[in-house]
Amino acid sequence: MNRQAIVLDVQGPIGPATAEYLVDALEKSSKRNAELVIIRMDTPGGLDASTRDIIKAILDSPVPVATFVTPGGARAASAGMYILYASHVAAMSPATNVGAATPVSIIGGEQPGQAQRPLENDEEADTQPDTGNTMNRKAVNDAVAYARGLANKYGRNADWAESAVRDAASITATKALEIDVIDLIATDIGDLLDQLNGKTIEVRGRDWVLNSASLQIEQLEPDWKSEFLAVITSPTIAYLLLLIGIYGLFFEGYNPGAVFPGVIGAICLLLALYA
Repeated sequence: MNRQAIVLDVQGPIGPATAEYLVDALEKSSKRNAELVIIRMDTPGGLDASTRDIIKAILDSPVPVATFVTPGGARAASAGMYILYASHVAAMSPATNVGAATPVSIIGGEQPGQAQRPLENDEEADTQPDTGNTMNRKAVNDAVAYARGLANKYGRNADWAESAVRDAASITATKALEIDVIDLIATDIGDLLDQLNGKTIEVRGRDWVLNSASLQIEQLEPDWKSEFLAVITSPTIAYLLLLIGIYGLFFEGYNPGAVFPGVIGAICLLLALYA
C-alpha cells in the first residue's frame, strides 16, 4: 500500500465551508492511514467559530498536520495565525507573512484597543459604563489566552502571539523562523517533505517521528456540499441573496397569490441569513 501525504487547500476567508471541508478531510485522512496532512494556506482570516472547529479537529487528529503558508506572497492573517499555531508543524514559504490576529466585530464599529476619548466637560463621561470597550477587552483577552495556549502546546513564541492579537503585529517568514513562531521555511511541498523527514513532533501527547521520504502526494478537493457553502457564504453572494429575498417577499406582498416570488424570496432570505 502506498504511503500518502494528503494535501488540502485553504484559499481565501475561513468560514463554515472551510471548516466542513477540513474537518471532513482530516477524518478521511485518518481512515486512509495517511502519514501526513499538509494544509496549504493563504487566508486573510475568517470567523472565530469556524476557526475553532478547525483547530479542534487538528488537535484531535491522529495524523500529523503541517500547515504550510505558500506560495510566495501568501499570508496567514488573523484566523490563519491561530491555525498555524495549532498545527503539529508550522511552515512558511519565503516572502509570506503571518499575524494581524486582533479579533474584530463582523458588523464593524469600534475595534479592540480603540477606546473613544470622552469630550471635555462631559459630565456623563465618568458615570456611563463603557460597555463597548468592555466587550472588546473580553474578546481580546479571550483571543490572547487562546493564542498563548496554542503556542505553549508546541513550544512556540507565546509572547509574539499575544502581540499579534493585542497590537495586530505581523511579521515575515524569515522573522517568524528567527523568533520561533514557525518551525521551518520551505520553497515548496517537496522541500517541506525533505526537511520534515526524521523530525520528531508531538501528536496527541505522544512523540511521533515523521517518515516523509517517498510519500505519494494526493490532493483532496472539497465535495459538492462544501463547494455550495463556499459560494453562498461569499459576502457578495450573501448580499445578493439578501436583496433577492427581500424584493421577492415585497413582490409577493403586493401581488398575493403569485406564490413563486414569495417561495424564491423566502429561500434566498434563509440562505442569506445562514451565510
